[in-house]
Amino acid sequence: MKKDGPQDPSAGGDEKKDLIEYPSVYAFKVMGVQEPGFAEYVRQLFSRLMGTEISPDSLHEQPSSKGKYVSVTVSVYLLSEEHRRAIYAQLHQEKRIVYYL
Repeated sequence: MKKDGPQDPSAGGDEKKDLIEYPSVYAFKVMGVQEPGFAEYVRQLFSRLMGTEISPDSLHEQPSSKGKYVSVTVSVYLLSEEHRRAIYAQLHQEKRIVYYL
């Protein structure tokens, strides 16, 4: 039985819809070894990647349960999926970053 109206995207249609609508505020989570200055390193890295100053208020630090690692969540305003992917590609290149989401 065929339904009238727009095709269900899960039914194998050719059109893909982005899960994120841009422009959007997006939160990146970056993890590294707990060491002095890691959060500032992440802030400066994102300032460079975004082309604008990142406020310390846009960061949230959370140490791991044993204190060996720290995660830094950075909220930024993204204009496109391409920009989000470019940031992830750069995060992959950074030696001080152990893991990112």
